[in-house]
Amino acid sequence: MIRALVVFLFLGLAVFLGLPWLILWSWVAGSPDLMYSAATQVARMANWLAGMRVRVEGVENIPAGACVFAANHTSNLDPLALLPAIPRRVSFLAKREVFRVPVLGPAMRVAQFISVDRANREAASASVDAAIRSLKAGLSFMVFPEGTRSPDGRVRPFKKGTFVMAIEAGVPVVPVSIAGAQNLMQKGSRAIHPGRVTIRFGVPVDTSQYSSEHRGELLARVEARVAAGLPVEQQPDGGPREANSAAEE
Repeated sequence: MIRALVVFLFLGLAVFLGLPWLILWSWVAGSPDLMYSAATQVARMANWLAGMRVRVEGVENIPAGACVFAANHTSNLDPLALLPAIPRRVSFLAKREVFRVPVLGPAMRVAQFISVDRANREAASASVDAAIRSLKAGLSFMVFPEGTRSPDGRVRPFKKGTFVMAIEAGVPVVPVSIAGAQNLMQKGSRAIHPGRVTIRFGVPVDTSQYSSEHRGELLARVEARVAAGLPVEQQPDGGPREANSAAEE
């Protein structure tokens, strides 16, 4: 519990003492790049304080242009582990409530993160449209298609919204497998335990061969690749779903 308090205190100080100056600089410079770079360094420091040793594999699979990074989600530590591992600035779709947090909310807007109101179907659709425009403009996205954290570490079925975004924007989807984070901080727990987290970037899936009507096929292929990059205890019961259809052509 002490480890978690240290991490949360550090992150709180970074947000409320450092972010206001970085927001101001971003406005003056007309770019959030410095603020984003600082955020990745803060994430690395938080990982160190948490005792989380992050191993990254498959960086060579990341395409040069904009893409969607689709990752499994088991722990509140997932974003801290994944953010510094991605070698470019990315955006997020985040719950509307997070944008109400003082300092953090304005920083997320400056960084071009997109608010999502899950209770309002029309507003949620508008958020997806905004994400598609950002993707077309060259900004990649990091998404957890399960929509929430897995309670036991096993991959849960993906939701289709992520794949509609990728198809409509015409960008590839990079499967990301996060292994071990659930052992460091389980869903519903406030305690952080030291340990190793492995992040594997899989072979990207080209979305040009899919239409919105076939988004389920794209979903199944990406979901299977994410599951295949995980240890057995994190794969769905019975192994990766649709594994055969997701095999390389």
